[in-house]
Amino acid sequence: MSDIHDCAIVGAGPAGLTAAIYLARFRRRVVVYDRGGSRAALIPTSHNHAGFPEGISGKDLLQRMGEQAAKYGADLRTGDVTDVRATGADWVLATPDGPVTARSILFATGVDNLRPEMNETVHRAALDAGKLRYCPVCDGWEAGGPEFGARIGVVGAESHGVAEALFLRTFTPQVTLFTLEECELHEKDRKDLAEHGVTWDARPVASYDFSGPHVRLGFADGEAVEVDTLYPALGSEPNVGLMHALGLRTDGDDCVMIDRHQRLGVRGLYAAGDIVTGLDQISVAMGHAAMAAVTIHNDLRERDRETSA
Repeated sequence: MSDIHDCAIVGAGPAGLTAAIYLARFRRRVVVYDRGGSRAALIPTSHNHAGFPEGISGKDLLQRMGEQAAKYGADLRTGDVTDVRATGADWVLATPDGPVTARSILFATGVDNLRPEMNETVHRAALDAGKLRYCPVCDGWEAGGPEFGARIGVVGAESHGVAEALFLRTFTPQVTLFTLEECELHEKDRKDLAEHGVTWDARPVASYDFSGPHVRLGFADGEAVEVDTLYPALGSEPNVGLMHALGLRTDGDDCVMIDRHQRLGVRGLYAAGDIVTGLDQISVAMGHAAMAAVTIHNDLRERDRETSA
């Protein structure tokens, strides 16, 4: 068994690293592959993650979690897993290190935010400055300002943008919904926005300027408006290519289908984090991972006849 891992974890965000900590502490041989790009790494400072009353950056949180997993023996590697295939009762992963065999796999590949078109350097700087945000559940309190009066813009019409704009109304009375292309809102959506005091600007946004003290949104007619914080509400794309290749089921949002113990319906395969339908939050991902890790450990115990009949 020296060349076979008990579990290979694909993804090193909060879900993948939490599972690695648990499994390593179960004295399981664990390897984690990190392709980079965890959404958690984009968080300048999280103030709603329990245990950090002064806040913690996403990068610092991931670094601490990685160090904790490594402390107990998890093997953390950088690189993308490009293929997964069954081999008898085990699985072989195609990695930058060559084929890696594991008795089980936890997919914690996360999702990617759909972004407005802008230079990557500009995008990163806007995030760091708190002028561009993606998670109103995480940081709506900060975006609304200390006096509950900051101007928040939401880019992205249709139902998702409307829902996000209405949600952000919790944090400030000054919320405006914008769009990237010409569209007509449903009558009910317009009514809901009006009833809750959310402004609807139907002109497509053509440019973004984060260089000044505020966010400047430009339109094709040459006019512009300013807000204090901008939230793109353009949706996200789950990273489920490996799961599609295995023929695993996904729902209408392309999130994977699991049972109540994070199993994917095929022996030895599990999923946790944002690729599972639910609230995309660090705390939720960590809860998924704890459940998955305990399930993986117990399933392997049963496979090795270490449990009572």
